[in-house]
Amino acid sequence: MTDTIKVSAVFPVNAKKLYEAWLDSKEHTAFTGSKATINPAIGGPYTAWDKYISGKTLVLQPYSRIVQSWRTTEFHDSYPDSTVEVFFEKSANGTKLTIVHSEIPKGEGKKYKDGWKEFYIKPMKEYFKKSE
Repeated sequence: MTDTIKVSAVFPVNAKKLYEAWLDSKEHTAFTGSKATINPAIGGPYTAWDKYISGKTLVLQPYSRIVQSWRTTEFHDSYPDSTVEVFFEKSANGTKLTIVHSEIPKGEGKKYKDGWKEFYIKPMKEYFKKSE
């Protein structure tokens, strides 16, 4: 068994800006405040949070959806990668970003949900508020 979590937030920018920032090493580093390296192609590897997070991009649907394999340095070697789906949806106030993180090792979902909120949603809110 595994855990699945979901977090969402609305950002005052268009989907194109959010989508491109997610896949850009410099912008991803800027909005999280920690180093990211991203090869923005299907099959391209990426790291985030100073290599704490790593994986590969599996699906790119421009300006609407990104799917990536995802693991942290805390995952036991025997654990398979989890999956992160990032959805970009137009909203009245900009773009609703929804992260669905599945195949998380059982019992660790809450920790990673809190992490998405603290280390992605919160700094992204601040960063994209300034970019408008």
